[in-house]
Amino acid sequence: MKELASKLLEMNIGSVRVQEPLSSHTTIKIGGPADLFIEPSSIENLAKVMTAIKEAGVKWTAIGRGSNLLVSDKGIEGAVIKLGAGLDHLEIDGTKISVGGGVSVVSLAMAMSRKGLSGLEFAAGIPGSVGGAVYMNAGAHGSDVSKILEKAHVLFEDGAMEWLSVDEMEFSYRTSVLQKKRPGIVLEAVFQLKEANKDEIIAEIKKNKDYRKDTQPWSSPCAGSIFRNPLPEYAGQLIEKAGLKGHQIGGAKISEMHGNFIVNAGNAKAEDVLALIEHVKATIQDLYGVEMETEVEIIGRI
Repeated sequence: MKELASKLLEMNIGSVRVQEPLSSHTTIKIGGPADLFIEPSSIENLAKVMTAIKEAGVKWTAIGRGSNLLVSDKGIEGAVIKLGAGLDHLEIDGTKISVGGGVSVVSLAMAMSRKGLSGLEFAAGIPGSVGGAVYMNAGAHGSDVSKILEKAHVLFEDGAMEWLSVDEMEFSYRTSVLQKKRPGIVLEAVFQLKEANKDEIIAEIKKNKDYRKDTQPWSSPCAGSIFRNPLPEYAGQLIEKAGLKGHQIGGAKISEMHGNFIVNAGNAKAEDVLALIEHVKATIQDLYGVEMETEVEIIGRI
């Protein structure tokens, strides 16, 4: 791994660090070290990184802003690639926008509202990156990424880059083709928005942001929604009905504000969160016969 790190540093592809603590890169502030942590400075350099990783036979994992993510206390084997400042471009062509995978979804929604472009209002409170949002078909308030995406530029693990149409992304509830069938990194996305009244868009964004602020514990370290909604039921409502609000294991606690959020109440470990997840699953299964599936992505060494 040190040899690969030295090679990447010589290539001047961006930031390269060894044994970087991933607790510094997740919104729940949990996670052991990455063997190798890379933040490429451009799409071109990311492609070079992937080529070098492939040649070295090293496993890789991509992250964005670290929301919807629980990293093992033992960290992640191989290389962790963070989509950040090097993939933050934005181009606007009428109602169509091309945006880098490292751009903040919240910032993008606000920027588009000021230009009178509608379609991203639902995303105003989603604390992740564009790449992550496309990867998992992020959604809220009755809409999601699949409703506005035209195509996504994806880098696959063999180093190939390809544009996938919205149909080729095979979107479903919080899922895309990139999660299992064709692992890859979303480099950029093209969204089709529409013109609308600027004041109305801004008002809708404020309403959505206020709703999140009032009902979800984003002022505390958390990863977002832990469970998928077992429709027609809602995960948070089932957990609250089961009397699990406030239940705590180690430093991990089910939020008092929203049953589908687990917060880091102080020095929580991934094993605490996982134990709490299993407790919720067992309780809901016993009480209501409903099988709960996690929405948060759990990665790293077992």
